[in-house]
Amino acid sequence: MSTLNLAEFGNDLHSGKRSFGIVTRRRTWYAIAIGVLLILGIVAGVRGFNWGIDFTGGSEFQVPGVSVTDTDTARTVVRDHVPDNEPTVTALGSDTLRIQTQQLDSDATKALAADLASAYSVDPSAVSTSFIGPNWGQGVTDKAIRGVLVFLALVGVVMALYFRNWKASAAALLALLSDLIFTVVAYGAIGFEITPATIIGFLTVLGYSLYDTVVVFDKVRENTAHLPRENRTFEQLVNLAANQTLVRSINTSVVALLPVGAILVIGAFLLGAGTLKDISLVLFIGIISGTFSSIFLAPGLLVDLRSRERGIREHSARVASAPAQEGVAA
Repeated sequence: MSTLNLAEFGNDLHSGKRSFGIVTRRRTWYAIAIGVLLILGIVAGVRGFNWGIDFTGGSEFQVPGVSVTDTDTARTVVRDHVPDNEPTVTALGSDTLRIQTQQLDSDATKALAADLASAYSVDPSAVSTSFIGPNWGQGVTDKAIRGVLVFLALVGVVMALYFRNWKASAAALLALLSDLIFTVVAYGAIGFEITPATIIGFLTVLGYSLYDTVVVFDKVRENTAHLPRENRTFEQLVNLAANQTLVRSINTSVVALLPVGAILVIGAFLLGAGTLKDISLVLFIGIISGTFSSIFLAPGLLVDLRSRERGIREHSARVASAPAQEGVAA
């Protein structure tokens, strides 16, 4: 599609000349969202969440200057020392390995570090060791949960005041809740390690998703400002708002996904950097989920919550009994 045609397409959506049944088919989008969440939830439940050492606690070894980042060698060495433990081995860049195991005492730590150095032909003094307790990661999680609850409460109040309608706030929060659940189960299904960087990315997703929803709802408010004089129902006006912001939402998401996707590829496949891939994956998932919910879920939820209001019901009945109008969005 050429730039001219794309601009014409966007103008047609904005004017209502062309329209997708985003709101009118809202139950289809609900079913799709629930189905995807169930599938991902089952996969994540079967696999189990891959909690990082910051949350479980344990010993960590870093072996720099290796000629080959062969993770199987490290696993074999660790199993010789701790037969009942499956270590987490990660390549950091092209010449460093990070090995995480269950908690080891001082003697076991020294012995394992020496054998890792021997296996990879590096100086034993170059192998760094550290112990990480689970309390720090648990503290981060507790603070993140409190932060999310406070964030949701403040957002609910601010949006209710901004749109002068608590149902708009409720619809936005329900869409945001779907993003949170989707991001969690999708991350768990993929199986990446959950680290503090993951929690940071998870919190970042909240703001992005909410911003997109506010843009759609702002257009809804603009379209319904003079509802009694409109020849379209509330549902049709909300559908028009969703179509008017469709191209903008997609463009914004694509622009955001490109750099995040690049960081994900670099972090996961080229550098093997845990922090980069952890935060970029959760951002990538959250942006996709936020785009879907702001376009396909939030407007429909708003209609469902407000459709029984007396003024909206009476207006819809008047429009339905009036002669058909040209250009009414489907």
